Amino acid sequence: MPRRSRILAALLFLATLCAGPTARAADKLTLILDWFVNPDHAPLYVALEAGFFREAGLAVELIAPADPNDPPKLVAAGKADAAISYQPQLHLQVAAGLPLVRAATLVATPLNSLVVLADGPIKRIADLKGRKVGFSVGGFEDAILGAMLAKAGLKASDVTLVNVNFSLSPALLAGQVDAVIGAFRNFELNQMDLAGRRGRAFFVEEEGVPAYDELILVVHRDRGTDGRLRRLVDAIERGVQYLINHPAESWLLFVKGRKELDDELNRRAWRDTLPRFAASPAALDRARYERFARFLLQQGLIKAVPPLASYAIELPY
Repeated sequence: MPRRSRILAALLFLATLCAGPTARAADKLTLILDWFVNPDHAPLYVALEAGFFREAGLAVELIAPADPNDPPKLVAAGKADAAISYQPQLHLQVAAGLPLVRAATLVATPLNSLVVLADGPIKRIADLKGRKVGFSVGGFEDAILGAMLAKAGLKASDVTLVNVNFSLSPALLAGQVDAVIGAFRNFELNQMDLAGRRGRAFFVEEEGVPAYDELILVVHRDRGTDGRLRRLVDAIERGVQYLINHPAESWLLFVKGRKELDDELNRRAWRDTLPRFAASPAALDRARYERFARFLLQQGLIKAVPPLASYAIELPY
């Protein structure tokens, strides 16, 4: 073989070796959402459509659950790699024995709020005395409401709780209740405004409840060293950065192939959710998690404050 040909052959061989890792098949990963697809999930769909997952060597499948209670259970049972869940629920699920840990943060501020009609009789939380309050999820929402009432000088017995399931806004608009707890400020307020009735929100973190992460990524306790997860979270961070730098382009990626999302309610929710995404999803605010665990203990929802490392971690590189 001529010397020139031998050199070319050697260069091609070296190029093949270098290309090997990037040419391999992407690692599959299943991520279960907490609910139907909505602007809360924007960084995930930006990362998917912009190719950030693919560039991280991942083939990520995003799945909306049939039952919103299922995602953490599927992860705990090893039937999904990761799930979107909520920090308050994580504390309760771990206390109940589920082998879950927080691995990243998606929405870094509470979205939960107590909502009343802007033109109604409730101008301050103290005005709820003798009134009806609708809720959808018992336990945690009761605790939030109890803390807010206490700050206003009321007791839980001063209001009547009404289970309205997930019809929070409709129940309030129909006059079935005087307020609702558990309404997401980026969604229900916009939904009410579009229905022609403005709402007023009392923000939980301003009314006696410690601030917490609303949406988080949970994984099985035994999977914290799975290298795919760190690549997943890094790709989500790229999605957040792209969202912040290119909001208009990000919206187009979000609704790509999902025309049912391209409506006024989702546009408004998109606008209101954008500043709430965690700029550094992998970072863990240890003091925040421990403070919230103590709050749940005081509310009687957990029996003890567990070691932080047993339910919240930072993924290794």
